[in-house]
This record gives sequence, C-alpha cells and structure tokens, in this order.
Amino acid sequence: MQFQNPTRIVFGSGSIAQLGKIVQEELQAKNPFLVTDRGVEEAGIPRSVIAQLPGIQVFNAIEQNPKHKTVDEGGEIVRQSQPDLIVGLGGGSVLDAAKAIALLATNPGNIEDYEGRGKYKIPPLPVLAIPTTCGTASEVTWVSVITHTERKFKMSIKGPLMFPAVALVDPDLLITLPPALVASTGMDALTHAVEAYTVKPASFMTDIFARESLFHIFVSIEAAYRDIKADSEAREGLMKGSMLAGFAFGNSDVGAVHCLAESIGALYDIAHGVANAILLPYVMEYNFPVSTEKFAEIARIAGIDTEDDGEAARSLIQKVKDLSCILNIPSFKELGIKENDFPEIAQKSFENNSNPSNPREVTSQDYTEILSKVYLT
Repeated sequence: MQFQNPTRIVFGSGSIAQLGKIVQEELQAKNPFLVTDRGVEEAGIPRSVIAQLPGIQVFNAIEQNPKHKTVDEGGEIVRQSQPDLIVGLGGGSVLDAAKAIALLATNPGNIEDYEGRGKYKIPPLPVLAIPTTCGTASEVTWVSVITHTERKFKMSIKGPLMFPAVALVDPDLLITLPPALVASTGMDALTHAVEAYTVKPASFMTDIFARESLFHIFVSIEAAYRDIKADSEAREGLMKGSMLAGFAFGNSDVGAVHCLAESIGALYDIAHGVANAILLPYVMEYNFPVSTEKFAEIARIAGIDTEDDGEAARSLIQKVKDLSCILNIPSFKELGIKENDFPEIAQKSFENNSNPSNPREVTSQDYTEILSKVYLT
C-alpha cells in the first residue's frame, strides 16, 4: 500500500483572504498567472484574487471538459510571460487545466505529448489551487484530465510532481454556485467517495478518508442544494466531503462510473458530475454481487439502519437514485445520447485506465448493457 499527498491545505471560511500572504511569503512568487473561466469571472470571484495580487495576468478561456487546444494556447502564453506560479481558480475543469498549463510552462510540445504517467522531463511550475465547486477535488490530486477533441477521448496527464503546492479551500466561494452546480458537483464528490471505497486498489488508509467524506456529503448535500448561500454548515460540510474524497480516490482509484462518464463527456461534452450522478446507481447495481458488504457499510454511514447487508446495500442504491431526483439531476435520455453510440462509449470505457480497478470485471459488452439499462429506465 502507498499513500501520498504533499499538497498543503488551507481550509476554512474566509481563507481566501490569506491568498496574498501565501503567494508572497510562503510560495515567494513574484509573477503569478491566473487560470480561470468566464463563469467564475461573471460571479465576481476573481476580484478578491486580483485585489490581493495586483497586476496578475489572467487566462479565462477554460471551458467545461477542458480542450487540448485551449490548454496548448495557455501553455504558449505562459512560456512567453514566464510566470513563477500558476493560480487555478474555478471548478475541476479549471484546476485540471491549471495543472496542465503549469506542465507546459516548463516542458516543450503539446499537452497530448504528456498523456500518461510522469512523461514530463522538467518539474511543472507550482500550482496554487482554489476550488469554487464542491466536486472534483482536483486541488488535492496529481491528475489532469484534458479532452482531446479530435480523438474524442479524455486524456489523463499525471505524475507525483503535479500535485498542487497549496490548496486554498474556502467554502464561502460556493455562495454564488447555482443549485444545479451544487447538485452535479456534489454528486460527483459522492461518486468519488463511493468508488474510492469499493475499487480493488482501496486500502485501509483510503477507506478512512472515503468514510469521512461519505458522512459529510450525505449530511450536507440536500441542505446545500436548498440554500447554499444561507447555510454555512452545509457549505463547509460539502466542501470538506469533496476534498476528503480527493484524498481517497487519488490514492486508490475510481471505477466503471468514471469510465463511462469520461467516455460520454468526451463524445458529447456533457458535464462530468451530471454523467456521474446518473450512472452511479446503475453501476452500483452491476457491482452489487461483489460489493454488498461495502455498500452496506456506506448505507449505515448514510443513516440506513438495517442489520441485513443485502437489504442495506439495496436501500443505499435506492437512496442514491432518490437523491438524484431530489437534486433534479437530468435523466439519461435528456442528455441526448444516441443508442447507436453505445458500442463506441462502451469500448472507450473498457479501454479507460481505471477499468481494471472496478470491483467487478467489466467487459465492453457489460458496459453496453449498463447503458441500455440506464436508457430504458
């Protein structure tokens, strides 16, 4: 078993006020570079960053499911401006892009040249990650997921030097998050925790973080969805659950839910959290024969009080389905995915690097059957 996370965590409401001090005194950066997106800008969040880091150059072109050409563009800009720190401010797409741009700042070529593990020759620039959603936990992981639009494939660029140097996690940055994003990113975090706890590489260390994450998410997600602006306890709980799930899956893995969601996202540019939320209970049903005991443990964390493991596990799956309804997650059919694309989605899912980690073996045909079941529900 191995467990690694070198990222320094600064967590708490109002902690964004420490940004300037962290950049100037701890990281001793003189020329930081901000990576964000237009949605975050429209919410007004970067103002507090720019006020503390006057003159910082801003790259705001990151989109949902960040595209390889956008990352390459950011890489060319930072090679010219030569910053000494990349600040990522946004959801998982922005933070993944920030890590990829930090890699390109010090290494030649395009981001697709670094697909896989540890392909860089020179350490990337340090990254200060500031999440504004409560789902991906990219602020504490060593992975950057970038969509190659021509291949219609989500690339994983990873390596031990890609962990952010600092994660500045301020739950108050969720105040402007629309309910739909609270729902989808919160369900993304739940998927991370469930898969981290049940995949083959799970260990006693990752289980500790996954269980704690699951507790906070189940307690907080509905209240946060109802009124994240007014409910500071729910904001903090959901943000804490998301981050803890990152520690878990970053050191174990994810499974078939993510294999499918990443394949769908690459083909259809669908929000990752939405895809995860829809697929999670159906993959849980597929994994039920080998994950009953662990699902029962999660059920009890979620407040399901029954002694029989099989009954508890089935109740958990129903609870996850019910939760998606409460949070108004779209149906699978609303995503507009065509049935004739199922074989391609299934094959790409089978080829995903995380497929072997799923607790139950999944073939391409199995993925097709899961998709068909979701479609018909």
